[in-house]
Amino acid sequence: MCRIIASPRSIAAIVVLWAWLGGCLAAERPTSDSPSQSPSPASHAEARGRCADHDPLRNAYFGELHVHTGFSLDAFTFDTVATPDDAYRFARGEPLQLPGGRTTRLERPLDFTAVTEHASTLGELRLCTDPDSPAYPRAGCATLRGERAIADHPLGALGARQDAVTARGVSVAERSKEVCGEDGGACLDAMDSVWAELRRSAERFNDRSPSCRFTTFNGYEYTATPGYSKVHRNVIFRNENVPDRVVAWVDEPDRWGLWETLDRQCLQAGSGCDVLTIPHNSNMSNGKMFEIDYRDEPRDVQIERARLWQRLEPLVEIMQTKGDSECRNGMWKVKGGPDPLCDFEKWRVPEPNPEPCRGGTDTRGLFGMGCQSRLDFSRYALVEGLREAERIGVNPIKIGNTASTDMHSANPGDVAERSFDGVLGINDSDPVQRLSGVSPTIGPAPFNPGGLVGVWAEENSRDALFDAMKRRETFGTSGTRILPRFFGGWGYAADACDSAQWLEEAYAGGVAMGGDLPNRPGGAGAPRFIVSALRDPGSSDHPSLPLQRLQIIKAWPGQGNDMHQAIFDVAGDAASDASVDPDTCEPRGAGHDELCGVFTDPDFDPDAHAVYYARVIENPSCRWSTIQCNALPPDGRPPACSDPAVPEFIQERAWTSPIWYAPAH
Repeated sequence: MCRIIASPRSIAAIVVLWAWLGGCLAAERPTSDSPSQSPSPASHAEARGRCADHDPLRNAYFGELHVHTGFSLDAFTFDTVATPDDAYRFARGEPLQLPGGRTTRLERPLDFTAVTEHASTLGELRLCTDPDSPAYPRAGCATLRGERAIADHPLGALGARQDAVTARGVSVAERSKEVCGEDGGACLDAMDSVWAELRRSAERFNDRSPSCRFTTFNGYEYTATPGYSKVHRNVIFRNENVPDRVVAWVDEPDRWGLWETLDRQCLQAGSGCDVLTIPHNSNMSNGKMFEIDYRDEPRDVQIERARLWQRLEPLVEIMQTKGDSECRNGMWKVKGGPDPLCDFEKWRVPEPNPEPCRGGTDTRGLFGMGCQSRLDFSRYALVEGLREAERIGVNPIKIGNTASTDMHSANPGDVAERSFDGVLGINDSDPVQRLSGVSPTIGPAPFNPGGLVGVWAEENSRDALFDAMKRRETFGTSGTRILPRFFGGWGYAADACDSAQWLEEAYAGGVAMGGDLPNRPGGAGAPRFIVSALRDPGSSDHPSLPLQRLQIIKAWPGQGNDMHQAIFDVAGDAASDASVDPDTCEPRGAGHDELCGVFTDPDFDPDAHAVYYARVIENPSCRWSTIQCNALPPDGRPPACSDPAVPEFIQERAWTSPIWYAPAH
């Protein structure tokens, strides 16, 4: 068995190591200790041969499960005209023209992508932009196209254009009778037509050859925005077997209705359909994304709903262009002290801290307003799930980590800080626009390039990737291509990282990220975790940065409404001399090409539920805003360039999916 040890320091060596990792692991096959294959039901599996890159020890694949093109109404108002076909071409490495005439191209193509247009207005946009449609000349459509004067609107002219084809704005789910007809039928028919077109696009670009170069998924966004809180979820299907109609918030305003419809029309339909949902921007949901809203129901209904939630929603988008949703300091009844790395890419300004929700919900999170709930962040949502497991025996919030971009210019995976082109199409066409402020509660330059989904799968095929997503063997990154692995078990050796066969032993002796620790054996002490990471290999043109440290985060319920967290440095050096020159953005100081550590929970309580996940931190680098400010003449720099609330530097990172512990009963 080949084993990569962190010794070479040159970028060229790291690139070779990256290639060697895939070939090395593929060269040797485990015999009886293979990872669980999590096979797809026969009715779900694609009819195709094995990919050439197939490896039972699993390869890492990077992709994007959240991007919009000109088929999304808001992207259309940003002058995005690129199509889903253009987005898939871009993801494969082909150039793309952005609004305003700029051209961009991915430095490294993606392995997989799903285009996820906003479902609620698919039909309205099509009717309003088709000159042959009866709705085309109507006032709402003319406003949407920017051909009529715009009245005051809380989201400005763009918001007014977007709301022109709904009855009373995005805070109310109701179709416009002017555009859609009295029964909404015209918009529903157009929506179905566009959904069919999106499916054809995904099928055109899905590579079913043995090379498995690029994989696509059918999907869309369920864009629930009650009271201007973001409660958005992307809906991702395993294969081409999908319902003929999307579930749009404008037609089904309740998440339970979304899940029940998907369960009935997909999972229980016997058609080979399989589906999952991925919430995003919980950081803007005012406590609504992970709210436990069924506690007044009979107990059997509560259990049924918790099981439905767990079955349909195995993942969360922890990072995207509108901020990080991992954690935030100062949250209500969260014990364990501050976590300095929780200040990373916050949508709402760090100071003053928003008013905490204290167990309730609020509105206007889209504007950076209303109270901020601890359930707006995945770390504390995980603990809320544990509280439910203690209360009713089912954990509804059993979510693994992913990340994506939410780009609105048909540019999936365009995550490099050094070439950030903004998010809002023509409205982000120059650096001064991108560096402008949004609101006092959000601050200047709040957007970031977003993140990537990482998946550990046997091959780059729909079934293998989707199975990995369902078992939560996934990770999210802030845009870097760090390779993290995380395992938990009861019998790992303290020197497990030194074994030449550590990966086989890790799979054989425990569970990978996304799994549940098995019942504690008699006489066993605390669980042990193995966490390792390889640095992003970068490229010859754009070298990556070394790793600084590996951490394990533990979280668990306390008494009453208390939640607890503890952060442990497992490998690397938090006090390293790594830094970056603010004027040139040149990195300084040492770091690591690879890190590996074995962690034993020092405060393990066998009678208490707990959840653990790993966080991998790179050395510091310049944030995109610093890079673009430095490129402007001193007298042409906007206020954001000198605003202390805008970070000069960031530390790119990766978050593994959690591993759960439950006491035996």
